[in-house]
Amino acid sequence: MDLSELTALLTPEGLRLLDATPPIESADDVARAVSRLRKNGHSPDLVSAVVGQARLRVRGRAKFGDFAERMLFTRAGLEQSTRLSLAARHAARFRDAGFERVADLGCGIGGDALGLAALGLRVQAVDADEVTAAIAAYNLAPFGEDVEVRHDTAEASDLSSVDAVWLDPARRTAGHTETKRTRPEDWSPSLDWVFDLARRMPVGVKLGPGLDRDLIPDDVEAQWVSADGSTVELVLWSGALARGGVRRAALVIRGETAHELTAGADAEDEPARDLAAYLHEPDGAVIRARLIGDVARSLEAGMLDEHIAYLTSDAPLTSPFVSSFRVREVLPADVKDLSKALRERGIGRLEIKKRGVDVDPAALRTRLKLSGAESATLFMTRIGSRRTAILADRV
Repeated sequence: MDLSELTALLTPEGLRLLDATPPIESADDVARAVSRLRKNGHSPDLVSAVVGQARLRVRGRAKFGDFAERMLFTRAGLEQSTRLSLAARHAARFRDAGFERVADLGCGIGGDALGLAALGLRVQAVDADEVTAAIAAYNLAPFGEDVEVRHDTAEASDLSSVDAVWLDPARRTAGHTETKRTRPEDWSPSLDWVFDLARRMPVGVKLGPGLDRDLIPDDVEAQWVSADGSTVELVLWSGALARGGVRRAALVIRGETAHELTAGADAEDEPARDLAAYLHEPDGAVIRARLIGDVARSLEAGMLDEHIAYLTSDAPLTSPFVSSFRVREVLPADVKDLSKALRERGIGRLEIKKRGVDVDPAALRTRLKLSGAESATLFMTRIGSRRTAILADRV
């Protein structure tokens, strides 16, 4: 969305038209809506804005639920925003630490600011992009004077009136639609600026989960977060926002349920052992936090290979921090022999997981020519120098 489209939309007529437009879920819906609105005499800018927002509101349900029906978005802003359930968890950190006034620097469309304001905190929300800041102001308007939205940079913001800061540095190129990832040295604000601020006051910093761990300061809590199987973010907490004695944390969320593993440092791995009756795949947040060893000890498990993040155990123990599988057998890793073995077992539906080997699961599935009514999970991995195919069933 550009400024001319936003200007056309932010009028009584534009907003009424948007609210009256039914959900747009497909390209055919887009074509029909554009044709109808243009036929009714609406300007190209207004039609583009209304149709674009109606479609983004449908996509926004995944992150914002019913709230999406009254929000405005940019495509890039929606993709980069924090889902509301996670924003509420972030906000709880600030509330539980006793803070009342929080600056949200790089607020985007306002996802985290929504979480902060919903818990009764006063929020100073700042974004360097004019259109994004205007959309955040619209989304946060129901909170009245408790939220102030400014079009400004993080570096220029006056923080004298706030207790703590939430920061989401811009890690992609500027724009409202297609954007590209940038290097840490090109982020806005820079990591050096962010970490300097974190040394001076309590700060929460949202970053990508794949951040180079060597960049993480020693005096912060690093919390990796996964939601419904995807590792979605790394949050660094400083000052009173960091928990005492915690430097590594893995927060695993499945639906409405959350489990967390914490430690004062990276966990020491368990030794490798032979494949046993059960195979366990640690959650991505656990792997990123390097807490696999703690999970292994809770499962009475060992590493399948000292360099591969799979665990194996004799006992049928499981954990919220792993996906567990009962091992059927080891099959030939050669594609032709593997295909024959799977057909002999009547396996037509196959979940393929791989780690430590150069395998494209989609291409492999095609080459296997599966046939049959049975289902299973296939692990393509490496044990030592040997490629290994392990057939298993989810527990």
